[in-house]
Amino acid sequence: MTDLGRPILYLSSKRAIFGLLTSLCTLGLTSLTLAQPAPYPSKPIRLIVGYPAGGASDVAARIVGQKLSERMGQSLVVENRPGSAGNIGAEVVAKAAPDGYTLLLGTISLSVNPSLYPKMNYDPLKDLSAISMISSTPFLLVVNLKSPYRTARDFLEAARIKAGSKAGDINYGSAGNGSGSHLFTELLSNTAGIKLTHVPYKGAAPVVNDLLANQIHVAFDNIMTSLPLVKAGKLRALAVSTKQRSRVAPDIPTLDEVGVTGFDANAWFGLFAPIGTPREIVNQLSLEVAEVLKDSGVNEKLLQLGAEPMSSSPEFFGNFFKAEMLKWARVVQVAKVQID
Repeated sequence: MTDLGRPILYLSSKRAIFGLLTSLCTLGLTSLTLAQPAPYPSKPIRLIVGYPAGGASDVAARIVGQKLSERMGQSLVVENRPGSAGNIGAEVVAKAAPDGYTLLLGTISLSVNPSLYPKMNYDPLKDLSAISMISSTPFLLVVNLKSPYRTARDFLEAARIKAGSKAGDINYGSAGNGSGSHLFTELLSNTAGIKLTHVPYKGAAPVVNDLLANQIHVAFDNIMTSLPLVKAGKLRALAVSTKQRSRVAPDIPTLDEVGVTGFDANAWFGLFAPIGTPREIVNQLSLEVAEVLKDSGVNEKLLQLGAEPMSSSPEFFGNFFKAEMLKWARVVQVAKVQID
């Protein structure tokens, strides 16, 4: 009995062990399957805009966001968090989980604010990851039709003469201290070696109104609002602020062309994520933006805003953003710009 029983017990043990190992393997494979993350994106994405609904940045976010949503198969919800020149919205994204489900439509203010605001609850370079450029929007240097300055060269020569005799006789209007129109003109003053008197307003609309009334001499204004007035024969455009001519106003020269070598300033839009967002998600989003901006309908809608579509790699945009921060920090420092 004993000798006959041993093989039976041995075989039973082998079967039990085999069954146990099979169960463990099955359980392990099931666990691995369950542990695999769902393909991105697997839920709705929030796109934070740091400005009120209806503005240029909000409209651009919705144009691009709608097409991104279609391509990625998930809803993309634009969420407006206005305040503090975009700082409130940027802080929301900077402190969000780095999982690709909270993104920021960044603007030029993101690169300027660190130089203007002594206390910020986030650091754009340390807390945000650049994904892609979206567009570049030039400003127009404009004057009243009765102005003696018929070209940008006329204006620059007059400003240099005035600067050599009685500095500041020529004034310029801006949308307020630290605004794009203020900083663009200060950059022009520094680059061209001229001196102008700053007249700050509360917003761009009253600047344009006083320019139309010939109460101020010159102003930089967003091409979206100034070009229709130029085409209507109500203002005269002297130059565009970007180094290349604008696709929507190809007949207007650049400041670089008329002797202000290297001058380049634009109001840009770009996409950011919280720092630490997986590289594969950042790259995927960058590629998706590039495809979206190839769409003729998206192109046309952005150009109607004066925003020229421009995609980029995360590396290019990251380097561009760092350069923008350095450029505007120098302008703020030299001009001693202080916000109201």
